[in-house]
Amino acid sequence: METAIHTILGGKVRLYMRPKSSYWQCSSFLDGKKRRASTKEESLAQAKDFAEDWYLELRGKKIRGELLSEKTFAQAADKFFGEYELMTEGERNKDYVRGHRARLDNHLLPFFGKMGLSQVTSGAVQDYRVFRLQGDQKFKPPSRSTMHHEIVTLRQVLKTAIRHGWLASLPDMSVPYRASTKVAHRAWFSPEEYKMLYEATRQNIKNAQNSYHRAMAEQLHDKILFMANTGLRPDEANCLEYQDVEIVKDEDLGESILEISVRGKRGVGFCKSMHGAVRPFVRMKERNNPEPMDRVFPQDHKKQFNRILEGIGLKTDRQGNRRTLYSLRHSYISFRLLEGADIYQIAKNCRTSVEMIEKHYAVHLKNNLDAAAINVRKARR
Repeated sequence: METAIHTILGGKVRLYMRPKSSYWQCSSFLDGKKRRASTKEESLAQAKDFAEDWYLELRGKKIRGELLSEKTFAQAADKFFGEYELMTEGERNKDYVRGHRARLDNHLLPFFGKMGLSQVTSGAVQDYRVFRLQGDQKFKPPSRSTMHHEIVTLRQVLKTAIRHGWLASLPDMSVPYRASTKVAHRAWFSPEEYKMLYEATRQNIKNAQNSYHRAMAEQLHDKILFMANTGLRPDEANCLEYQDVEIVKDEDLGESILEISVRGKRGVGFCKSMHGAVRPFVRMKERNNPEPMDRVFPQDHKKQFNRILEGIGLKTDRQGNRRTLYSLRHSYISFRLLEGADIYQIAKNCRTSVEMIEKHYAVHLKNNLDAAAINVRKARR
């Protein structure tokens, strides 16, 4: 609560002192906005001199057109999300869109919300990183991937502000003090390890103690075979309905495959499976007797999958990377590359880019190195 209020310049500037503070504060209403500043002075006479200079400087900025009533980060965030939700409807997965909203509400708005857009500087972004990495009682320190997603959301909000003329340019949001990191390949199962995995899940069916555990074990076994022969992301597999999958005869291969309408983070895409995905899908239809709109995989099976990986010693690869259900997608891509499939066709079928495949998959596969091209020798005289 303000105390000891004084006015100067005909009431245009007010001086007051806040409880538990020995410094005088000054405020004035100018250009449609209330403006405040701390005089950093304990003497009333010196505080009046400061406040008079401060007010006259503000008046000068107003005359020169330099005094702008800028938007806050919270206003830019509302504008961004309102546009983003409408512009990406049907093109972005709903969970991906909700992720932006969650990052804004939980982390970005509490930190940046009241700041003017010009105050969101490179230093403020770095302060935010430090604040998040220190952690608090409500949230644990984020992983590098989580931190990256939060900065992406922050950048999207600031880009929206630039489009509407609320901000002149983006601050530098790169991570300081960090050397360029090596590109690590994604955790996958080699052909030998993949064979160990599906043999272990087959044995898991035999070891089931009752009908419920047996049904879960059968579903997990078929899910592993299905994902390793389609390359679907786990979230894409979880959204898959029986009506999205069709068994067709491929004329070129002369064998049956699955044609799948995929709904994932990039909206609706399409996938043509390997022949190995057909039999697991048929077994699931016969076992579950589903309706067209039923989910193919109503459970995520994470705990059961991790238990089996721990049991056969495949939870981590030789580099210490943890294997998850996502590793089955990485295995599918790696298997196709090992067989010499066209990298562009793999990228299209997996709804990703050639660049991503070359960066995270092709770089660690020895079959992509041509020994004849490498071991070239000059002809001896």
